[in-house]
Amino acid sequence: MTDGHHFNNILLGGRAGTNLGQFKVHSGGLAWKRQGGGKTIEIDKADLTSVTWMKVPRAYQLGVRVKDGLSYTFIGFREQDVSSLINFMQKNMGISPDEKQLSVGGHNWGMIDIDGSMLTFMVGSKQAFEFSLADVSQTQLQGKTDVLLEFHVDDTTGANEKDSLMDMSFHVPTSNTQFPGNENRTSAQILLEAILERADTSSGSSGEAVVTFEGIAILTPRGRYAVDLHLSFLRLQGQANDFKIQYSSIVRLFLLPKSNNPHTIVVVTLDPPIRKGQTLYPHIVIQFETETVVQKNMKLSRELLDEKYKDRLEESYQGLVHEVFVKVLRGLSGAKVTRPGSFRSYKNGYAVKSSLKAEDGLLYPLEKGFFFLPKPPTLILHEEIEFVEFQRHGAGGASMSSQYFDLLVKLTNDQEHLFRNIQRSEYHNLFNFINGKGLKVMNLGDGQGTSGVTDVLRDTDDVAPDPHLERIKNQAVSSEASDEEDEDFVLHKDDGGSPTDDSGGEESDASESGGEKESSKKEARSSKPPVKRKPKGKDGEGSEKRKPKGKDGEGSEKRKPKKKKDPNAPKRPMMPFMYFSMAERAGVKDSNPDLAPTDVAKKLGEMWQKMSTEDKQPYILQSQADKKRYEKESAAYRAAAPVDVDAGSGNGSD
Repeated sequence: MTDGHHFNNILLGGRAGTNLGQFKVHSGGLAWKRQGGGKTIEIDKADLTSVTWMKVPRAYQLGVRVKDGLSYTFIGFREQDVSSLINFMQKNMGISPDEKQLSVGGHNWGMIDIDGSMLTFMVGSKQAFEFSLADVSQTQLQGKTDVLLEFHVDDTTGANEKDSLMDMSFHVPTSNTQFPGNENRTSAQILLEAILERADTSSGSSGEAVVTFEGIAILTPRGRYAVDLHLSFLRLQGQANDFKIQYSSIVRLFLLPKSNNPHTIVVVTLDPPIRKGQTLYPHIVIQFETETVVQKNMKLSRELLDEKYKDRLEESYQGLVHEVFVKVLRGLSGAKVTRPGSFRSYKNGYAVKSSLKAEDGLLYPLEKGFFFLPKPPTLILHEEIEFVEFQRHGAGGASMSSQYFDLLVKLTNDQEHLFRNIQRSEYHNLFNFINGKGLKVMNLGDGQGTSGVTDVLRDTDDVAPDPHLERIKNQAVSSEASDEEDEDFVLHKDDGGSPTDDSGGEESDASESGGEKESSKKEARSSKPPVKRKPKGKDGEGSEKRKPKGKDGEGSEKRKPKKKKDPNAPKRPMMPFMYFSMAERAGVKDSNPDLAPTDVAKKLGEMWQKMSTEDKQPYILQSQADKKRYEKESAAYRAAAPVDVDAGSGNGSD
């Protein structure tokens, strides 16, 4: 909707949560969205039964009641917000909010007003407090004049609240005129009956569950539970744990089949989460046997089905157990259900095998996010993602010997999730799906959204570097510096298959084959003093080359002018093979854990030799981009300090 008013930093109060968010009122109803994502509450205008506003300490509060018995309080409005809110609702929604006043005198003697499922304690004409009878778990008489109320222990409230209301007692004297007694029933008994009637009708807490699923395997929190579905809450009863969860805490349901597996996963996402000790569980991960068929009858009256759950629940269900469970829970809670979308894996499944934090599982690419299951259950919405990066992927999906690649997902809050060991056969389907969702792919060291690897690498001069790639590059260049200082190194013909020197010289254009790369290295080495290429074992100059420093000889004369490398000098560009080596080295090590480092380098060289020009192209483009970077930095370096610091160039004299 384009019309309406927005109000920021509005607190959603009550047992449903205590979270800040954005409140919106429009001609069709009301909406509240939690800051940072998560719970979204939408209330249609047709479902509103009453709207009130009240002055509370340091702010104003808007109270909303809806037809299904739920109530919401939104706290944090300013004084000027109240008038604009009332005027808009009167003009565009035909609703006139009523004003309530809060009793702040501290009096605890007053009247009880029961309206639907809400109980309000009034001191004169002012409200002292109110609560929903759906939260009442048990009521009983204490003596002849006291009514004790015990409240549900909602395990989701402990995530955000330090204190929870557990019980409350009302003293009703026999002389009470609001609930007049008689010889058979006291005034307290009449109040008790009124509360029981509303509590039973609104929540079913005093009666049995609407439907029960026995022996259900729950992966998080782990255990086997009986799942009782009541009218306003669900209960998980296990041997060691017992959880009660209000339906108002359920954000969404996920029904996710496992490919080629006899199980189906149903996830109940909560906001706020449940707590077990010091651990929070925002997702309840339930595993059903896919082929199990059940028949369940709803323990609801025909009148209640027609009035409250029309078109939402049926008298009985028969079908696969996971389908029946989801249908009943959706009908009771009103939560939406998410199923797999358009993504299909290499084997036509709904997910890809992966690992997160050393735990193996399944990564489900959904239409609006990613979900990793079963442990740790991790939901990532597309709107929370800053970029994704494919690692160990062989540049654009080229077929390499490594069987796996990794997927790094970075969020806008700087949190990162690394999904490791995804089979290489899944690369194209996963890449095309992510690209089709318009997510930014930080691929091969750039920050542009990608429409293909070639487009990504076309121009990288003005793009911020990928810190992960820069870290690997710095490590490679540091090893390159040690190679440059090895003056006795000579490249032999039989070394061409496993190149180890990535620097060569400033001319580091991409090579098309191993032979051309060897030739470029020889040309780069030809600029060094000719004494290093003389044969060993001959008398004269050949032995003079090994004389200690300080003795006369042609070799020592050539070493004297060597200058110490300037640490501020720009780092030389890397050749294409080095980019290929960085991308595939980890994969080769994983596939061949017993190989020595020298054998790994030789294996990479053999792989490079066998690659086609097309397969080498992504690495060639990277090298060319790195060369542009080097030329640009070199020009700036020479302009700032025009000193020749390359020991291999020049004539050896000052």
